[in-house]
Amino acid sequence: MPSISQLEYLLAVDREKHFGKAAKACYVSQPSLSAQILKVEELLQVKIFDRNKKPIETTANGKIVIEQAKEIIGQHKKLHSICQETQGTVSGEFRLAIIPTLSPYLLPLFLKNFSDTYPKVKLIIDEEKTETIIELLNDNHIDGALVVTPLKEKTLTEKVLFTESFSLYLNTNETLLKKTSINEKELEAKKTWLLEDGHCFRNQVINYCSKLNKESQLNNIFFEGGNLETLRQLVKKNWGYTLLPQLFTLNLSEREQKKHLRPFSGPKPSREVSLVYSKKQWKKNILSALEKSVKASLPTEIKKPSSKKQKVLSIS
Repeated sequence: MPSISQLEYLLAVDREKHFGKAAKACYVSQPSLSAQILKVEELLQVKIFDRNKKPIETTANGKIVIEQAKEIIGQHKKLHSICQETQGTVSGEFRLAIIPTLSPYLLPLFLKNFSDTYPKVKLIIDEEKTETIIELLNDNHIDGALVVTPLKEKTLTEKVLFTESFSLYLNTNETLLKKTSINEKELEAKKTWLLEDGHCFRNQVINYCSKLNKESQLNNIFFEGGNLETLRQLVKKNWGYTLLPQLFTLNLSEREQKKHLRPFSGPKPSREVSLVYSKKQWKKNILSALEKSVKASLPTEIKKPSSKKQKVLSIS
């Protein structure tokens, strides 16, 4: 039978669709990885990958092998983790993914506390977009993720951690600054800066305001930002406005908040942030530890969201 390492090589190639990238992800040389995969194909007498296709494709029979490989690796990891959990300690390796519009503002709040409280946990964190995170969770390549929900994925469990509201960040020349609150119908598409395509945050904002779409732009400028700080600086030093989540705005000085931020009127836009993991996930002790650390670290404004009806920005 193939070894666990060989099965992990198969999953890496199936995921990356490229032998070189798969080898890098597995920390081995490409010739070594290719040789091991050939051995597995010879052993099982199944052609798992079509190497003539670019990118590499998994054959029909190969997909059956890949699914079994996922189950075997999952059970192998589960056995190891169960043994650790029976000892009553929170320990072991945990791979956590987080979306880019959360990581700069949420990670600094709880990481030190988590490290100090659970020194036996090796927490490995990556920034990924939501679409990639879902794939990684379903492939058991990561153990959990901090994302905006609901995802509506039947294979995943969502543990809601908090809800944060949104405010409008405006350039000082914008007439909307004269208002004490903003209605989403007052927003103009050509004045609204958005994140680049592929970010769930972009989809959430577009869902909230029907006027906004892929054509949103300013005059002859077609820029779409890769992070929220870039959007803030563009608005502050140029023109227009953008929506910012509450954790981001709490890092702004009181003076800047008064000068540039305005709340929304009516049902306020907000987003639900959750700890998400596979329904087959077995590292319950670490998941519970993460949940406790995040909740304990949140500012009071986030811990106690308004009891008023909020309009949650969902992912399309």
